[in-house]
Amino acid sequence: MFPAAQMFSIVILLSFLAVSANADFFQFDSISNVSTYYFNYIYCNIWEGDCQPHQDDATQQVPTGDIWPGFPQYYTGMLTAWYCSLGQCCDSGDCRITNNITGLERDLQMKLHGQHLAQSVVLKAIQGFIKNPESNKPLTLSFHGWSGTGKNFVARIVADNLYRDGIKSECVRLFIAPFHFAHERLVDVYKGQLREAIRDMVLRCPQTLFIFDEAEKLHPGLIDAIKPYMDHYDNVDGVSYRRAIFLFLSNIGGGAINEVALDFWHSGQNREDIGMEDLEHLLRAEAMEAEGKRQILLNLITKCLTNVSEML
Repeated sequence: MFPAAQMFSIVILLSFLAVSANADFFQFDSISNVSTYYFNYIYCNIWEGDCQPHQDDATQQVPTGDIWPGFPQYYTGMLTAWYCSLGQCCDSGDCRITNNITGLERDLQMKLHGQHLAQSVVLKAIQGFIKNPESNKPLTLSFHGWSGTGKNFVARIVADNLYRDGIKSECVRLFIAPFHFAHERLVDVYKGQLREAIRDMVLRCPQTLFIFDEAEKLHPGLIDAIKPYMDHYDNVDGVSYRRAIFLFLSNIGGGAINEVALDFWHSGQNREDIGMEDLEHLLRAEAMEAEGKRQILLNLITKCLTNVSEML
């Protein structure tokens, strides 16, 4: 909170900058928009109770020289430095998104134990996706294993490093299959709700992280409802989902993973010697033995997605 006198001085400074600049530099529509933005921000810091902000975090960006072409760099630099001192500016353009790949690598190495495949494959998949803004489809990861082996823990690490507010970010949405979609008779209602939720989330935050916990319990109709958003489409009903991330947590494959680990132990090999090639065919085989919705989940994983089968 800034004292009223200091805020008054800042308002005077902004007014002085506008008055002292050569009139040829002005683009009045742009200046009006930016002036309104700064006034609202200052007003909210003085009278929080009466504040009705008109912009959310996604639009709280620092005005740059692009707004006022030709405006003296000295003045715009001074204004930007002051604004950033308030902690409101960020490099990504969306302050909700941090995409801290260095932090993700560190947390996977320091906090996750006994899961060497997750440490390498998850990092490479997310890093490659973040660094490729022209990806032609969303990123989809599938974590497999019995309960308590770290699937949710890794999902939280991912959220904590990609988003400022972690799992609580408005860019992260968690669905728990038996909780959010508990009644089979309501599957048609759930399908509509799920489509609407995915669309609304991506409209508010293009790089939304969707987490589906206990994915093997999703009704086949719900999986069919999700599929179009994760395939190679430029847009679905006018909305692009190519920057979204879909993360499925499933108990499918837990038995196969444990059998592989036990076989390696019996043969005197290290756990770290287990590779993706040792697991993928067994995960598919175990899923094929299941019936109904598990088979449909397998098709979703193997045919429509960039699947990362993890030893979690």
